[in-house]
Amino acid sequence: MDEITAIKAGTFKFDKDFVVNRLGYGTMQLTGPGVWGPYKDPDQAVDVIKKSFELGVNFIDTADSYGPWNADNYLAQALHEYSDSDKIFISDKVGQVRVGPEGWVPVGAPAFLRQEVELSLRKFNRDHEDLLFLHRIDSHYTLEEQVGELKKLQDEGKIKHIGISQVTLDELKSAQKIAKIDAVENMYNVGHHKDDDAIVDYAKEQGMAFLPWFPLDTGNLAKSNGPLTDIAKKYNVSPAQIALAWLLKRSDNIIPIPGTSSVEHLKDNISAANVELSDADFEKLSALQK
Repeated sequence: MDEITAIKAGTFKFDKDFVVNRLGYGTMQLTGPGVWGPYKDPDQAVDVIKKSFELGVNFIDTADSYGPWNADNYLAQALHEYSDSDKIFISDKVGQVRVGPEGWVPVGAPAFLRQEVELSLRKFNRDHEDLLFLHRIDSHYTLEEQVGELKKLQDEGKIKHIGISQVTLDELKSAQKIAKIDAVENMYNVGHHKDDDAIVDYAKEQGMAFLPWFPLDTGNLAKSNGPLTDIAKKYNVSPAQIALAWLLKRSDNIIPIPGTSSVEHLKDNISAANVELSDADFEKLSALQK
């Protein structure tokens, strides 16, 4: 049986201090229904994160709005209980508030962005954010005000790398005029990628990481009778592994961040690092569109 480790997914270099394995973990599912409130079993939530560390994951994507704060609480506890927590790269996001289950409102007030960064640093007991995303652009403030505040925090040493989430190519290029952008996080998966293919390619040209959120389309691509079933049977793996293997092959700047609250699903996801899609199957999968 192939070893289950994120190390086999390849790496992405953010800087001289951090080279991350290209299969990460996203904490969003470690919350209640509608990404609201605590997870039903907090101990299990912490255990899943700790297990991801054991399986070679050193890139964790989170956000203060998951819960809000609940997922971050579990991550903070897992980091506290992990002896090599300084080797874990945290991708964090600020700029949205919650108004109830499934309720998300962008808030880009510079003072609010600064507050959320300061609170995150306190929670994770760190002196800087490894990677900090503007979670959404707030139309009530200029891009200069929002990304500019993150640049100020970066200049103060409180943010190492700046990212921007769910943006168009033009918005990304505008943000680059304000600060050095090292990562983009947009919705992207094998069944929904045509609109953002150009952003992935541009990000690669610029040396940026690309984080695809909803890499499994909230489980729809992992269904046993879904669009990936036939190819999954051919490789004798799960449909989820095919979806993640497609992302890994699509471009070497892509860092998939599948989330789960199950250790078994976590192992299955990370096993995607062992799947080597043929060029023909990659092209067949690439033709899937919503």
